[in-house]
Amino acid sequence: MLVNSFVILSLVATALSAPLSLLRRANPCFVTGSVALPAEVANSLQGLKAVTCNAKRQVAPGVPDVTSGGIAFSSIDFQKSSLSPLGFALATFKTPTDPAKADLKTLQNQLNAYLAVEAGVRSQPNSSALLARLKGPKFFIQFQIARVQTAKGVALGVADTVEHQLGKVTKNAVGAKASEIAQVTALSKQL
Repeated sequence: MLVNSFVILSLVATALSAPLSLLRRANPCFVTGSVALPAEVANSLQGLKAVTCNAKRQVAPGVPDVTSGGIAFSSIDFQKSSLSPLGFALATFKTPTDPAKADLKTLQNQLNAYLAVEAGVRSQPNSSALLARLKGPKFFIQFQIARVQTAKGVALGVADTVEHQLGKVTKNAVGAKASEIAQVTALSKQL
């Protein structure tokens, strides 16, 4: 009887876990690959519900172009530039001298586009080279958002601070010049 109870409990547990795995498999339109996403990325997908996809255009192998708040990734794609990913980010994702005057909504939509493409790229096999270059601009946008929020007096958690984001940018600055790192460091002091 104990063995039968164990078998029944195992079957029930399996049946109950099936809907959860099916829910997790109901991926957003930009997660097109078969590689499981890291928990941190998978958990962030909820915040990207408003991101839409253009399946007629790919921005990476197997990954459609995405749009957030009217901003298409293809319009802010670092891959189209001859600059390093960080150099591109410095030239593209600027803030006013007073970061408090920056358009936080635009920065967030730009970040959403990068986060969606990152999730899409991570879902594809053999994507580590592109992923390494994609992180530079993504972290730079997060850095800019931290600067804007700090300038506006928003209390930030440790992981969201300018200092923490500066570390992420410099750690992921693939192919960046020393002058580009110096520019980011200088921006970290303009709050």
